[in-house]
Amino acid sequence: QKVVAGTYQTGVLSIFYSLGSEPLQLWDQKVGEGKIEVVNDTTLRSNVLEITSENISTTSLVCPPTGTLGITLPFIVLQVKNVQKYFSFEVQILDDKNVRRRFRANNFQAEARLKPYICTFPLQLEDGWNQVHIDLASYTKKAYGSTYAQTLQVQVHANCRLRRIYFTDKIMTEDETPPALKLYR
Repeated sequence: QKVVAGTYQTGVLSIFYSLGSEPLQLWDQKVGEGKIEVVNDTTLRSNVLEITSENISTTSLVCPPTGTLGITLPFIVLQVKNVQKYFSFEVQILDDKNVRRRFRANNFQAEARLKPYICTFPLQLEDGWNQVHIDLASYTKKAYGSTYAQTLQVQVHANCRLRRIYFTDKIMTEDETPPALKLYR
């Protein structure tokens, strides 16, 4: 089953928003040695989701819990706070060759590594809140020589604070970004 496949996708599609009425509606929580909880962030002066663990592999969020997303918008944006600990996230995609591939970004790896089904790469986070933009179409073309078709799954591991995760059909300038999607309004 696909969560959003078959729907017309244009503009922006949000899969997580910490201030939503049910922010984890599309997500499964995997909590081992850590915790996932809503906390008040003093910088944003609002509630955000905090994912913490000494071992990043034991505590994460996975969207969707079953099936696949079926999102065709090629840009993913994460509004994430650097909490000065190890952090990673992963996006599983399907390409035009009908091959499932994963892109994993983390803040503890020095150089990119490419294997047939997974590409891992370093993520440089500034202090405080960051907007991480990933062009999945470009990464798919550069890493595998194939064409991005859709996003199947998103997984966010400890350690971070999350405000929002969304997909777009283009990278938006600050002026083009709708007020509701801005970290600071």
